Amino acid sequence: MSDDTVVVWDESLLAYDMGDHPLDPVRVELTVALARELGVLDRPRVCLVKPEPADDALLTRVHDRRYLSAVRAAPADPLFAGFGLGTSDNPIFDGMHEASALVAGATVAAAEAVWRGEARRAVNVAGGLHHAMPAQAAGFCVYNDPAVAIARLLDLGAERVAYVDVDVHHGDGVQRVFWDDPRVLTVSLHETPLALFPGTGFPDETGGPGAAGSAVNVALPPGTGDAGWQRAFHAIVPSVLRAFRPQVLVTQCGADGHRLDPLADLNLSVDGQRVTYLALRALADELCEGRWVATGGGGYALVEAVPRAWTHLLAIATGEPLDPATLTPPAWRALAAARRPGSEVPLRMTDDVDPSYEPWQPSGEPTAVDRAIAATRKAVFPLLGLDPHDPRD
Repeated sequence: MSDDTVVVWDESLLAYDMGDHPLDPVRVELTVALARELGVLDRPRVCLVKPEPADDALLTRVHDRRYLSAVRAAPADPLFAGFGLGTSDNPIFDGMHEASALVAGATVAAAEAVWRGEARRAVNVAGGLHHAMPAQAAGFCVYNDPAVAIARLLDLGAERVAYVDVDVHHGDGVQRVFWDDPRVLTVSLHETPLALFPGTGFPDETGGPGAAGSAVNVALPPGTGDAGWQRAFHAIVPSVLRAFRPQVLVTQCGADGHRLDPLADLNLSVDGQRVTYLALRALADELCEGRWVATGGGGYALVEAVPRAWTHLLAIATGEPLDPATLTPPAWRALAAARRPGSEVPLRMTDDVDPSYEPWQPSGEPTAVDRAIAATRKAVFPLLGLDPHDPRD
């Protein structure tokens, strides 16, 4: 296996553009620009790969053929309605099929490079469109690129693929696609569905009849900060991954849990997101011989949070993590100010937050986060042969 890291990138990925909409591709543009300015993409073992669109054979591993036809036809029909398209969440835009297929193709290219041993890790920061359903657009997502990439890994011979989703919203589309497939473990940490879209991701969602224990959901209370989030992550994710023994780790690294994100209510910092990416890399190294496919996802603090979080992700995937105290380069600050006038442009790669945490214990006075942890462990740990009450599991 090569020690290279593939970064799948081309400016054409910015064509996934819904117009005046929260999912603004400027967040991806500014991420890549920041990573370039800090030298992350110029590291010796980084391979930049230009994506190709996913073809219908790939897309229909996940999506209904009638849905693909609708996505192609919708931009030419001003009266089009159906399949979740043409809504405020999923407005129709010119070149919608082509742009969506390119995002999916980019994540597939990342997965193929890792599975074939051409790279140990691969990243598509433009990906992570995890809400798209087999026959419906949802939550700003047209084609579900993580699901398409996982289906491709299965076709290439993978027997156990773990998907970990740290977006503030439940990874519902990926869970739906693999609900009955015991070869895929889906793990999602998200703000409680009682408070946030898409309204799914309760602890008792644990997989279909033939795949009990293949879905793991951690529903966190609004206001959860770094310490509580890390406590929940480490109380659940390492244990379920070790029990499952994946051959490859696929992650959706949405940055919308950040405290400045306008669409959600968690209280995370860039520093907390950075240590999460370090933990994911360590788990891939421990369990999958380093095989890690990472995508972006949500994130709507377009200047203030997303570019820094995903530049940390790129640095961690490509080698040496960036020092949180690193200054953002003046050229990047100027670009960010020009792209989003009036935004507060960060001066450093840190929020000056200590993301340390106290490990979960089953005893003592439980907090709201502890109750969320206990609910998930009670629901799914026995299905994986784990003790929900033993902090060593």
